[in-house]
Amino acid sequence: MPPRATDARRAAVLGSPIAHSLSPVLHRAAYEALGLGGWSYDRFEIDEAALPGFLDGLGPEWAGLSLTMPLKRAVIPLVDEISDTAAAVDAVNTVVLTEDGRRLGDNTDIPGMVAALREHGIEEVESAAILGAGATASSALAALSRICTGEVVAYVRSEARAAEMRQWGERLEVDVRTADWADAERALRAPLVIATTPAGTTDALAAAVPERPATLFDVLYDPWPTELAARWSMFGGAVVGGLDLLVHQAVLQVERMTGRAPAPLEAMRHAGEKALAGR
Repeated sequence: MPPRATDARRAAVLGSPIAHSLSPVLHRAAYEALGLGGWSYDRFEIDEAALPGFLDGLGPEWAGLSLTMPLKRAVIPLVDEISDTAAAVDAVNTVVLTEDGRRLGDNTDIPGMVAALREHGIEEVESAAILGAGATASSALAALSRICTGEVVAYVRSEARAAEMRQWGERLEVDVRTADWADAERALRAPLVIATTPAGTTDALAAAVPERPATLFDVLYDPWPTELAARWSMFGGAVVGGLDLLVHQAVLQVERMTGRAPAPLEAMRHAGEKALAGR
């Protein structure tokens, strides 16, 4: 049963570092729009060593947690149940805390990526390219397993990373080919390019954007736009940004934690845009 608006419930985002997180802004905007006056959402600086103790100290007023790095994998042995989506990439970014004390692990990054792409009209692609090979790249592969009908080329910096991406491809049943980062300019001609690298990594590629680019999904949101995204837009290409991903995955978190659906997407997006503009 969905909670009453007056119920005092708590949620929070955990990670390290965490001060930059926009999650409190998005979730609080959702609570306000949903009339959940008794709900609060905070942030806590928590690393892997502190996570078990934090979880054990939570009371019955807690409804859920959002997890960012480096906790997405560390939390897995600490939950009672994990969704198929989270298990597919060994990453939990959402823990729903039930009334009977169970911890349910889920991953909203993957469906959040799919939803963000669909909002921009991307329902299916014949092929795609991924820039990078970290944790976000594995989530991107999982998202592509739902919408890409052909080959995915991952551009990476080392053979070890290349081997990891090929293993993820086998696990997710995605046709993955790896290529050296030195050839990353070739990625920009793909029907869909997903950039999963840290800030500044793709700046050098901006000058190589083709005259008629297709779609770029850049998972960064601060700073925004990235040089690559700005150049992409200038040439008329479609750009999906990190805020799109953040909002869509947060929408799913709010729905799971509060039991209220649909979550207020536009109110959350507006709050995120306002917060970023003030930075």
